[in-house]
Amino acid sequence: MSFTMGCAVWSHKEWVGNLFPNGSKASDFLRLYGQRFQNVEGNTTFYATPPAETVRKWRNDTPESFQFCFKIPQLISHHGELAENIAATHEFLTRVEPLGPRLGPFFLQLPPHFAVRHADQLATWLAAWPREYRISVEVRHADWYKPANEQRLMELLERHNAGHCMMDVRPLDLGDLPGAEADLAKARDHKPRVALRPFVTGKLALVRYISHPDTVRNQALWDEWQVRIGEWLQNGVAVHFFMHCPVEATSPTNARTFYRKLCQQTTLPTLPWDALAVPEQVSLF
Repeated sequence: MSFTMGCAVWSHKEWVGNLFPNGSKASDFLRLYGQRFQNVEGNTTFYATPPAETVRKWRNDTPESFQFCFKIPQLISHHGELAENIAATHEFLTRVEPLGPRLGPFFLQLPPHFAVRHADQLATWLAAWPREYRISVEVRHADWYKPANEQRLMELLERHNAGHCMMDVRPLDLGDLPGAEADLAKARDHKPRVALRPFVTGKLALVRYISHPDTVRNQALWDEWQVRIGEWLQNGVAVHFFMHCPVEATSPTNARTFYRKLCQQTTLPTLPWDALAVPEQVSLF
């Protein structure tokens, strides 16, 4: 049974005093985060490939069991023809390779203009993907959500043992929250309004849940995810869940609450955050 939980980022100053001990410095954040959560959605690599020394620091700051689930760089996924960016893909993988067992599933977020007519590009790219790494794909163009095209996508992903990365934006429609109206409005403007299609391919599911900052309002949708994830795990699907929130300060609390809820139905190890007996001493210099 394989399930990991984390947030979209590992560094946020408003987590100090909640997720992180009071007095934590930015240089401590990844180390402290890795002691509390099991994975992170690695958005940082979407914007830039990290230098080698940064990769070494990430390795040294995290336990071997921690999972970086990196997003493929946008220079590969969003610029030029995807099938022509295979060499760049391999260069990126070589850069992060020193993370070893900390490399969780990668995910390819395709741009909104990447339609079904580009399916051959995706097939060529997936055929060249090294099988020692897991990959998951997120589509955004509306054409993919038509039944016949969705079936085509499922077959394509299965053929290449690729997982499905899905995003749940429904919580953004659960109403405003005093003090968070601007954050919710921004999230509604920037997150694609794609339908939730929770199908699984390659025995791998990545879930990006855009939570409502009012934890209670998520409960009905969490009930749904609790059942779905329990069934997936029973069927041998590896599930990696990432808790987003328009009010980023709330993401860790929502993640912790959902994990505890999931444990009511499914036998999972204690979340590392809950296993911490005492606050950790942070770096003074």
